[in-house]
Amino acid sequence: MKQMYVPYWKWECYQNGMWNRLHKNIEAEMLKKAIDFTGNHLRYGAAMAEVINAWPNSMLHFLTNTSINKLAYIGHAAVYYKIQIPEHVVRLAWRELSESQQNLANLQALKALKQWQTKQEKGFGNMLSNGKIGVIQREYQTKLHFP
Repeated sequence: MKQMYVPYWKWECYQNGMWNRLHKNIEAEMLKKAIDFTGNHLRYGAAMAEVINAWPNSMLHFLTNTSINKLAYIGHAAVYYKIQIPEHVVRLAWRELSESQQNLANLQALKALKQWQTKQEKGFGNMLSNGKIGVIQREYQTKLHFP
């Protein structure tokens, strides 16, 4: 899939504060919550399945980027979406999980990624069948239409 660019001000993760920094006292408290949340692969996986649909601009931008860890991004986004813990705390929490917990969480993220990719492929694959052939021609796209 070709990389798609969405400006940062349209990213839901940015708009909602997923990249915010916290005071150290609050960070320590949130770390415990993040460990608990990410350690439960079923709850974590359910949040992943929700965020891939709730944040379409962020997902389009980050999940088509070949340079990032897509599974980690889905996980970070899911934690912020569900319990408002920033991604840097989620990275710290990840280190505290057992290898088994990490593997189960990665399977959930892979499942969410595949669901998102399938949805995208269906949407892109239907462009020709949903519209007129002339709509996809360059000349038609650049033509100005006045009432």
